[in-house]
Amino acid sequence: MDRSVIDGVKPYHAELTAIRRDIHAHPEMGMEEVRTAALVAAKLREWGIEVTEGVGRTGVVGTVKGKFAGQRAIGLRADMDALAIPEATGLPYASRNPGVMHACGHDGHTAMLLGAARYLAEHRDFAGTVHLIFQPAEEGRGGARAMLADGLFERFPCDAVYGLHNKPNLPAGRFATRTGPALAAADRWAVTFRGTGGHGGSTPHLATDVTVVQAHFVLALQTIIGRNVPAVEAAVLSVGAIAGGSFDSPNVMPAELRLAGTARSYSRAVRDLLERRIRELATTFAQAHGCAAEVEYRRGVPALVNHEEQTAVAVAAAEALVGAEAVDANAAPVTGGEDFALMLEAKPGAFMFIGGGAGPDGRSPELHTPHFDFNDAIIPLGVAWWVGVVQQELGLQRQG
Repeated sequence: MDRSVIDGVKPYHAELTAIRRDIHAHPEMGMEEVRTAALVAAKLREWGIEVTEGVGRTGVVGTVKGKFAGQRAIGLRADMDALAIPEATGLPYASRNPGVMHACGHDGHTAMLLGAARYLAEHRDFAGTVHLIFQPAEEGRGGARAMLADGLFERFPCDAVYGLHNKPNLPAGRFATRTGPALAAADRWAVTFRGTGGHGGSTPHLATDVTVVQAHFVLALQTIIGRNVPAVEAAVLSVGAIAGGSFDSPNVMPAELRLAGTARSYSRAVRDLLERRIRELATTFAQAHGCAAEVEYRRGVPALVNHEEQTAVAVAAAEALVGAEAVDANAAPVTGGEDFALMLEAKPGAFMFIGGGAGPDGRSPELHTPHFDFNDAIIPLGVAWWVGVVQQELGLQRQG
């Protein structure tokens, strides 16, 4: 194990932990990261790093140039936003913003990239340029898209871009990634069924019943996965919300009923198939029961596809740090979505998972749960991986 960078980070591990916990205590939703962005920019300036604020509204980009000649540039990206989840950790640094918490570890991602920024600013022994991309609004509010629309890669040219995310069910000291599709396209759909409604007790035979339509539709959704999606492909369809009628008037058959859910896929063909079949099933069942259907299908982030050359770089950086036995270079794809996928459509790059392990109490709550907290013990390891990527990409050995 190469511990040189980890040892170099030790003197300010406590400061990075304090920064992480300060961000955790003051979570901000996507496109509202005013305090977090200001903190990031202030720290970067404190360490002598060139800073650009307001990229994609609340995004921040720091730029560090190596002390050796080199034309190549790479981007290192971390996300800063929190989630609309009430925190239940009971920690001294728990969220002070009711109903909002850092339940996905973006506070830790920001702290690790800040640590890498400081280390790179103090040890500029590379050739070329590193752009440190602190992105807002990863959690569904369009942060990557906003930064790209604001000319991210035109203003800060990158030959490759990398991302890092904690994974609580992966032991600390381990890394995981894969070449090709690694995370799923994340889409939302909604269907509104409309009928006549009616009296459910005296004249149900005179009504068109949207509750029966939705029942058939929900059951039929899973036939898309079982009978339309090829067995060698993967996809997920889930219903997350159903609303119609009133519990105060259960004898009234509703005239309108709405459902909504999520769709996940890895290939463009399967993504198209899911949208088409949802529309077909909703329309067909509605017509069969004398009702009408209105279908909305909103495409979110595309599948995150790691590029082969950059995945090899990401793996090499991890292996140099923890050894090949602690790096899974062919990890199973994850059906979660991640808007870093948009940056990987614009530039070659790779996304890596770092093991979150267990916290001080031995527990490892999952992401997006009220009890989640980032494990501060892995901060130096994350910093070291970032620095390792820079060494792999811009190190003097590569420059020849």
